[in-house]
Amino acid sequence: MKTFSELSISAQLKSNLSKHGFVQPTPVQAQAIEPALAGKDLVATAQTGTGKTLAFVLPLLHLLETEPRRPGVRAVVLTPTRELAMQIHEVFVTMAAGSGARATVVVGGVSERVQLQAIRKGAQVLIATPGRLYDFLSRQLVDLRGVRMLVLDEADRMLDMGFLPTVKRILSETPADRQTMLFSATIETSVQHLVQDHVRNAVRIEVGSITRPVESVDLHVYEVEQDRKFGLLENMLRENDGSFLVFARTKHGAERLSRRLSQAGVKCAAIHGDRSQNQRNQALKGFQDSYYRVLVATDVASRGIHVEGIAHVVNYDLPQVPEDFIHRVGRTGRAGARGTASTFATRGERGEIARIERTLKVRLVPRAVSGELLDDHGKAPVIVIPTTAQRRLHVRSFGPKHGTGRRRVSSVM
Repeated sequence: MKTFSELSISAQLKSNLSKHGFVQPTPVQAQAIEPALAGKDLVATAQTGTGKTLAFVLPLLHLLETEPRRPGVRAVVLTPTRELAMQIHEVFVTMAAGSGARATVVVGGVSERVQLQAIRKGAQVLIATPGRLYDFLSRQLVDLRGVRMLVLDEADRMLDMGFLPTVKRILSETPADRQTMLFSATIETSVQHLVQDHVRNAVRIEVGSITRPVESVDLHVYEVEQDRKFGLLENMLRENDGSFLVFARTKHGAERLSRRLSQAGVKCAAIHGDRSQNQRNQALKGFQDSYYRVLVATDVASRGIHVEGIAHVVNYDLPQVPEDFIHRVGRTGRAGARGTASTFATRGERGEIARIERTLKVRLVPRAVSGELLDDHGKAPVIVIPTTAQRRLHVRSFGPKHGTGRRRVSSVM
């Protein structure tokens, strides 16, 4: 498939694609959509930012259009985070215009009453996080026995977050003859077991390297003391244009960094697990609309950040595992644009940098820190200038005496 016009889909879907500028598919779309339209199970791996969402939304809408209309839930999309669920819902709404297909987001952190009302009013597609959907199932508030298609998006991340038992319980509530599509940036051991147990004769698709960042991202590393990282970030914000997505390791660290940037006059917001859904939505929207120049995030929230045009990703803290490095830097350099990812590391973290480079088969180009960086107390570094003058020391000699007096010997040290 070279263009979307070649697909055997409805005129309405083709019109929606054309209206929103979708003419040529990305590699993963070109390989995944046609077998998915034919009803085959898929296991597809591709780097973040390569268009996986549209690759399963189009077949899902085609299924709803071509099968006889029946009441109840017909498709489920499972995804690890609330933000990603909402991003998928936006794509669904855009592509479903004029088709009558309806979807609702089923996630924690927001009112369940609104979600349940949408299901009772006939939502055919549930775009859900595992925890909230299983909660509905355990209380018998939703019935999945009529599901014809199930999509596992970012499966590796869901399992990293401990959702494997919950995902398995949800799968057990759906018909065995459903169509299953699994999309992920990486396929690790736990995901392989999930594929073996729940996917049937799948078409296997792999686009590009799944263990390396995209080539359109320039990777840099700065060696900097912990208490001078903030000064380095301030310098970079002054010297570079565009938006910055900054990753901190902990929720507390993200919140503290966001406050410091705001106090320094930078339009900034934070997104992490302790923020309410409304706060997270406002932060993402403000960042997408360029109201905030900087968004500080933790890895838990990183999969839901799909904002086009992010100029710079900064690893203010190193990720817990090298694989998370891929997902962080994959937020920039999307859709053919170039991006930059900078990593801050202390001298003691040289081993961690080497592990990232070795595991992902990449090289982070060392960059020198320009100018003097203030520490967290506003002090410049102390510079010790070595002296070049020789110092003369007088040393008493304990050698044999010559003549009648003692001789004092001068020695230059």
